[in-house]
Amino acid sequence: MRRLLRLIRNIALVIAAAVAALSGVLAFNAFNLSSRQLRVTPIPRVAVDEQAAAARLAEAIRFPTISGTAQAEPFADALRAMQVHLVVSFPAFHAAAARETVGGHSLLYTWQGSDPSLRPIALLAHQDVVPVAPGTEKDWQHPPFQGVVADGFVWGRGSWDDKGNLYSILEAAEGLARQGFRPTRTIYFGFGHDEEVAGQGGATAIAALLASRNVRLDFVLDEGLLITEGLLKGIDQPLALIGVAEKGYATLTLTAQATPGHSSMPPRETAIGMLSAALVRLETRRLPMRINSTVADMLATVAPEMQGLDRVVLSNLWLLKPLLLHEFEKSGPSEANVRTTTALTIFKAGEQDNVLPGIAEATVNFRLLPGDTQESVADHVRRGIGNDRIAIALFPGNTDPPPVSATDTPSYATLNRTIRETFPDALVAPGLMIAATDSRHYAGVADNIFRFSPVRANAEDLTRFHGTNERLSVANYGDMIRFYRRLMQNAAR
Repeated sequence: MRRLLRLIRNIALVIAAAVAALSGVLAFNAFNLSSRQLRVTPIPRVAVDEQAAAARLAEAIRFPTISGTAQAEPFADALRAMQVHLVVSFPAFHAAAARETVGGHSLLYTWQGSDPSLRPIALLAHQDVVPVAPGTEKDWQHPPFQGVVADGFVWGRGSWDDKGNLYSILEAAEGLARQGFRPTRTIYFGFGHDEEVAGQGGATAIAALLASRNVRLDFVLDEGLLITEGLLKGIDQPLALIGVAEKGYATLTLTAQATPGHSSMPPRETAIGMLSAALVRLETRRLPMRINSTVADMLATVAPEMQGLDRVVLSNLWLLKPLLLHEFEKSGPSEANVRTTTALTIFKAGEQDNVLPGIAEATVNFRLLPGDTQESVADHVRRGIGNDRIAIALFPGNTDPPPVSATDTPSYATLNRTIRETFPDALVAPGLMIAATDSRHYAGVADNIFRFSPVRANAEDLTRFHGTNERLSVANYGDMIRFYRRLMQNAAR
């Protein structure tokens, strides 16, 4: 009995010593972190006529440049009218830069630099907007295409996505041009017209034109991640995320065929039944979660700015990664950072209640983590559904994830510094863009691609994105203009 007690006591001591040692390692890793935030010298806040700028943006919203409309001509008319508005609104910039129409309605501006030996940069935005969901028009505080400035906000579809970026870029360029600024390196401005429907006619044509001219860009900056407030647990300051990576886009069509017939004599297997079972398997057998290099870099950057348990977890992923993944899995937006997502978006089958359809078709959209490809996802689908009678086809507009841009480059440092100068209260970290942008079409002509919108946003704001009551605060819009102005000064001199 004494031997047993002694053995238990020794085991307990070993366990206690191991726990103490492990706790020491965790604490050392957590508190031996140093901030990765770039130190910058504060700069004077540039005066911007925010009300006049907001009025021009509001007028732009009144042009319903809706992608995906059933009738192409009204869309084209709205684009042409808005492009006239650009010329009228920004005369100094149009006098300084050369303008070309590409792909029908997209715009490419070239602001020639004084030193041709320097690689140019490109600032991107898109002219088109998404439709308003039918039946929700009455839910808007102000009509979506009325372009109202009220209560400190510019209201309307496109105020945020993406006419806010488009017009703030041009407001900044106009201000610099009026002051006689000429960039040292050339700046291209690429404004696509069909980003909301994959950018196949606009951004692809602009990138192809640049490639045909042997243009190699130092970096591209497009819409993307935001300055979030209160969205990341453990971070009290606003967090500006620079999208150095973007998820790929893969849509697959699944088609099941069976013998059509009368509903009074159904066979054991029907097209709808087979396809429904396959879709259930896809939803329950999702691709595994993993922390890719970009998300790992983001976590390592924000960890020193955290306190308590959050800091301990992020600084000890070698042990606590399962705990972190469990937290990520609790919400769709956070889970999208660590998983190639599966979304069932369209289902078509049957036309009459007493007829068994011969064909059932479903569309499934995947957003691919860097490292996954269209083919690897298609293989996952084939294994997951386990039914050779279901045909799988890839959409022609699919794209694999574009290359990840490095964070140890002068280009990233320039963007980082500009954010810190313009938004001195914000932390800056790299991040993963979970949606698709026009920038992916520039992968063949750019050394670096960044996705960042200088917009402050909280949880409520995010529900307005592609949703009801889209709006942009006038003060926020003024800071957007200041950001792009400072970026052009920092990057193009």
